[in-house]
Amino acid sequence: QVQLGESGGGLVQAGGSLRLACVASGRTFGNFHMGWFRQAPGKEREFVAAITRSGDTTVYTDSVAGRFTIARGNDKDTVYLQMNSLKPEDTAIYYCAADDSWRALAIVRAQCEYWGQGTQVTVSS
Repeated sequence: QVQLGESGGGLVQAGGSLRLACVASGRTFGNFHMGWFRQAPGKEREFVAAITRSGDTTVYTDSVAGRFTIARGNDKDTVYLQMNSLKPEDTAIYYCAADDSWRALAIVRAQCEYWGQGTQVTVSS
């Protein structure tokens, strides 16, 4: 069974940092592009960041560019999201996603093949 499992969420004060991790299991995700999305209460799920299967290209939504960094682990089955200078508006459930199509993940930014269950990030003011 293919699974994506997120961890690292929690409660942090504004200006603080968190590092999210997503571990893929059930198959090798080295051939998949991976990314992060988030959904705040009462809002639609939105794209946050994505990284290619090789790890040589990354893309971010404007609101997190310069504060968040996405990276893949050496085993290629893990993806991280380093979040710095967190703001209350970053509060959301963060989801890991994977797809073999870069267009689906990073351009269309919606119809990904695999999704995790999410991890809560809460930033207090």
